[in-house]
Amino acid sequence: MESRRNMFFSYKKDPEKLPDIQKLITLAEEQGFVVVDDYKEANIIVGVGGDGAFLQAVRKSGFRDDCLYVGVTDEVEASLYCDFHIHDTEKMIEAIQTAGVEVRRYPVIDVHIDGESHFKCLNELSVRSSIIKTLVMDVHIDDLHFETFRGDGIVVSTPTGSTAYNRSLNGAVVDPRIPCMQVNEMASLNNNQFRTLGSSFILHSDRKLTLSIPQDGNNYPVIGLDNEALSIQNIQNIEVEMTGSIIKTVKLKNNSFWHKVQRTFL
Repeated sequence: MESRRNMFFSYKKDPEKLPDIQKLITLAEEQGFVVVDDYKEANIIVGVGGDGAFLQAVRKSGFRDDCLYVGVTDEVEASLYCDFHIHDTEKMIEAIQTAGVEVRRYPVIDVHIDGESHFKCLNELSVRSSIIKTLVMDVHIDDLHFETFRGDGIVVSTPTGSTAYNRSLNGAVVDPRIPCMQVNEMASLNNNQFRTLGSSFILHSDRKLTLSIPQDGNNYPVIGLDNEALSIQNIQNIEVEMTGSIIKTVKLKNNSFWHKVQRTFL
C-alpha cells in the first residue's frame, strides 16, 4: 500500500466507540497515512463496525474501483468482509510493515430498474412483496422465458453474498473466484398454474437475468440492495447483470474466503 496514502474512515457516530476509532486514526497517521475528511480524496476507504458498516462504506463511496477498501470489525463474532479487529492494532501494524496483506477482488452485480435507475450490489439484490400477498414475476434468462414465479420474493446474490441471505434460503456457498450470480426463491408456490425450478440456480457472469412484474396490484415491491431498502412504485422490469465491476479489498495473507467461511459457520 506504499503508493496509497490517503485514508478515509467510514463509521457510525457512536459516542461510545469514538475513542477506539480515534486510536485507529492516530495509528494510521503514525504509520504515515494522511487521513482525509472526504472519501473522494481517498485511495483507501476503511469501514469500521462490521460487515454492515463495510457495505455502507462501499455503497456511500460509490463502489469505487480505483481505491482499496478495508474492513475493521468491532464485533465479537467473526466477520466475512473485515480482516481486522478494532482492538488488534498490533496485527494492523505488522501487516503494514511486513507487507502482510494482499488485494482481493470481489465481483459486483449491476441492477437496472425499468431502464432508468441503476444500482450496484456487493452482497445481493432481493425483491419482496410489500403487502401480505404473493408476488408474481416472470423470470427471463437472456431471451428465454425460464419460469413464472409466485411467492414471497427472489434473491440474487454475488459469490461473496452467497453466505448471507442466500445461505439462509439453503442456497450454495460459492467461491468468489467463480464469476457468477446465484438466484434463489423465497417461499415459492408451486401448483398447476405456477411452476418453478424449486431450487437455487447459478448463472455465469455473461448472462442477463430479467424479472418482469405483471401490473396486478402488487407492483410496489420492496427492493433490497445489500443492507438498504428501496421502494419504487409501478416497477415492471428489473435487469440484473455482472458487467465486470469489482471492488478491491485488503485481505490478510493466509486468510482466504474459505478460512472465513470455516471460522464463521463451522
